[in-house]
Amino acid sequence: MAGVLQVERMTVEEKLRAMEEIWENLSRAEENIPVPQWHKDLLDERERLAREGKAQFSSWETAKKHIASRTA
Repeated sequence: MAGVLQVERMTVEEKLRAMEEIWENLSRAEENIPVPQWHKDLLDERERLAREGKAQFSSWETAKKHIASRTA
């Protein structure tokens, strides 16, 4: 198959560059990317909470610490 990436042979930098190029390509046609209904429902709920002033927000630093603690 032409154009198949040899991922195991790529450096980290090459892998990241490839991911960026793939994401850029996909983002040009967002309407073609399927979004599951549960994801739409979750975003709608979060938007409703924000509109009603009931949403809770964290600083980016706090969010990063929370994420790191969950993956450790």
